[in-house]
Amino acid sequence: MKELTKSKIYVGALSELPERVGKTVQLEAEKEVAVFKLSNGKVKAVENKCPHKGGVLSEGIVSGEHVFCPMHDWKICLDDGKVQEPDFGCVKTYATLIEDDDVYLLV
Repeated sequence: MKELTKSKIYVGALSELPERVGKTVQLEAEKEVAVFKLSNGKVKAVENKCPHKGGVLSEGIVSGEHVFCPMHDWKICLDDGKVQEPDFGCVKTYATLIEDDDVYLLV
């Protein structure tokens, strides 16, 4: 089975991404991704829209490997996109790649 080749979308320099602050990356006219550099140095990316009321996740507060939606404080795991209980739902996650000091989304 042939593996699909993913496209690399440039996000920015790792050294210039602030920790625990989201950056919005536009993929298409109606599709945005929130990219976060965590305090442990990992870079995570999720769909930039909370499944509850569409809150902009790149404006949320990051704690550990979770982001809290700025609208209603829903807690979303940046690893798998799952909303934490007692709330429910999921956002799409995106793979990231770091080459030298460059950060890319793999889409």
